[in-house]
This record gives sequence, C-alpha cells and structure tokens, in this order.
Amino acid sequence: MTQQPHDKFAKQFLEELLSPFGEVKTNREVTDETRFVDVLFSPTPTSATNAETLGLLGRIAVLNTTLLEPFRNQPSRTEVRNCLQKLFTVIADAQRRANREDTTIAENDLARLWILAPSASKALLKAFEAKLDLDNWMSGVYFLPLGLRAAIVAINKLPPTPETLWFRLLGRGKVQREAVGELVAIPPSDLVRRNVLEIIYRWRISVMTQTELTRDDQELIMNLTQAYEEARAAAVQEGVEQGVQQGQRQVVENLLRFRFGSVDEELSTVVDSLLQLTPDDFARVLLELSTLSREELLARFNSHK
Repeated sequence: MTQQPHDKFAKQFLEELLSPFGEVKTNREVTDETRFVDVLFSPTPTSATNAETLGLLGRIAVLNTTLLEPFRNQPSRTEVRNCLQKLFTVIADAQRRANREDTTIAENDLARLWILAPSASKALLKAFEAKLDLDNWMSGVYFLPLGLRAAIVAINKLPPTPETLWFRLLGRGKVQREAVGELVAIPPSDLVRRNVLEIIYRWRISVMTQTELTRDDQELIMNLTQAYEEARAAAVQEGVEQGVQQGQRQVVENLLRFRFGSVDEELSTVVDSLLQLTPDDFARVLLELSTLSREELLARFNSHK
C-alpha cells in the first residue's frame, strides 16, 4: 500500500510519541471490507501516570483504545464517514471477542476515533453535528454526537500552548512552522525532542529520493526545514565526535602495538578506559606509555574498576 509523504511522517511521528505508553499499530487492517486504521493505540494500565507529558495527545490516548486518523488537508464528508466505518468495525470486533470470552465491555471502554485535521470548516462541523465541549476540553476539539464516540481535532483552532505542540506539528502553514520553532527551542537534552527530530531527519532524506512531489509534499518539506537542519547539525556533530574518538582509538592502539607488539583483550580494555579520560588525563597517560611496563599499565587501569 503506497504511503504519501505526510501520511508516512504522521504515522511514524505518532508511533514514536505513543509507544512508551502502550501498543501502537500502524496500518492496522480491520475486518469487513478491507480497511486500514492509520494509527491504532491501546494504552497500558500504567500509561496514564506518564502520558501527561504529551499534553493533549496523551490525554486522548489514555482514555481507551484510540484510532488516530491524521489528514494533510481538511477531510471531506466521505473521508469522515470512512473513518467512522473503521471505528465501528473495530468496536464490532471487540464486542465479538468479548462475546466469545463471555465478558462484557463497558460503553466508556469502547474505542474512540480522533480525526486530526489541519482545519475544519463550519459546513463540515455542521454536517456531523460536531460541537465544542469547553467545560471539559480546549478549543479546537469538536465532538460528534455521543453515540458515535468520535471527535474532529481542528489543529488550526487549538491554543498555541505546549500542551498542543505535538498536534500542531501535524498542522499546515504558519501553525506548523511555529510548532517546529517551538520544538527546536526545547532543550537538546529532552529525549522526545531528540527522537522527533531524528524522525524528521530520516523522513526528509527518504522523501527527497522521490521524483514526484505534490505541492502539499513540498509545503511539508519547507515547514519542517528548520527541524531538519537542527537534526542534521546534531547528526554532523555526533559524527565528528565519533570520528574524533575513532582517531584517538587508532592512535592509542598503534602506540600499544609499537610498545608491546600487539593489542590483546586485556590491552583493548585499557584502550576503552583511556578513551573515557578527560583530555588532560588522556594526554598525560599517552606521554607515560613509553615508560610503563605492561603490568604497570594494566595495574593502573584495573585499580580504577
């Protein structure tokens, strides 16, 4: 099944964010006429305590089994109906499984559908009677009638807060570009930031090998450019650091071969320990290598274990 660039990026992105908190399945085939759910997430019992770090996405994900259907453009009525069909198939499968196991599923435990749209017109919202619930949810989250167990997240209507960042990264135009700027501004030590940037980096490289890109694809590439450049700079720096360490290893191994004839397993352990030293200590030991015997060298580094 061919994936469009945005479709591939959105699935990888959501899978990366949600995987620490439960089981994520992308392109999950459902029965009936063959259909595929973009992202199907099942939270673990303990995920609720940590998923709050994902803001609105975390709140949505831990409610129960979650269907996430991201769109690059506003979905049509037909596309919304297709998403609802997927939801009803997933619910029917769960109910059949419960019947076989002679159990019941509470209404609140049934799966929910969240359609992630860059925007949602008044006409679309009216067609499905989708309405805000500002007493319990933020602006931009429109709920379909209660029995449908579905909502449309209009990304351009979400407040520009840290809580909505992960959804706004799937938006369009200015909304997405501003979200990218916020992502880059997160401290580099943040693990989620690092993983998301890596996804963008790998995705951008894979997309640039395609010969035919639509205007939407090109816009997405432009919007993610800042994040890509940040990730590329980090990758280059990591490569430089790895190159420096490899060069240092080669120097040390060459000196040990010259001094002792070969580098066996014991001396390889010494090399590993040497590379962990501060630059000053590393230089000092190199200067001393010509005067240390093998036994003295091994004794020095064994004493640090």
